[in-house]
Amino acid sequence: MEKLRRIARPISHFVILAFLWLGVQLPAAHAGIVGTETLVSSEQAQQDRAHILKLLERKDVQEQLVAYGVDAEQAKARVNSLTDAEMRSLAGQMDQLPAGGDSVVGILFAIFIILLITDILGLTNIFPFVKHRR
Repeated sequence: MEKLRRIARPISHFVILAFLWLGVQLPAAHAGIVGTETLVSSEQAQQDRAHILKLLERKDVQEQLVAYGVDAEQAKARVNSLTDAEMRSLAGQMDQLPAGGDSVVGILFAIFIILLITDILGLTNIFPFVKHRR
């Protein structure tokens, strides 16, 4: 019995220290109410992103992107990295475009402008004609 106590004492100290260390290392969980507006805007941004990615899958859109010198995979990656506010702005621009063939050119132009702005800001390196500050 004495032998068991001698072995259990260091193990119990180790377990106590491990629990104390975990208590210090792990942040406390904070619960909060998520507003309806937050959920709706997030869901809308996901729908807008899916819609734009679906448009980028079209053959005529990919041909226009190649004509502008943009790789379709890079454009998809950039669309996936847009914030919710940028996605709402892009989707709003798309909703204002006329129906038919002009909308594809307008969408491509909007994507080109967004890619150009991100390239100028130094977030991407897509266009060789943009000079980056080092």
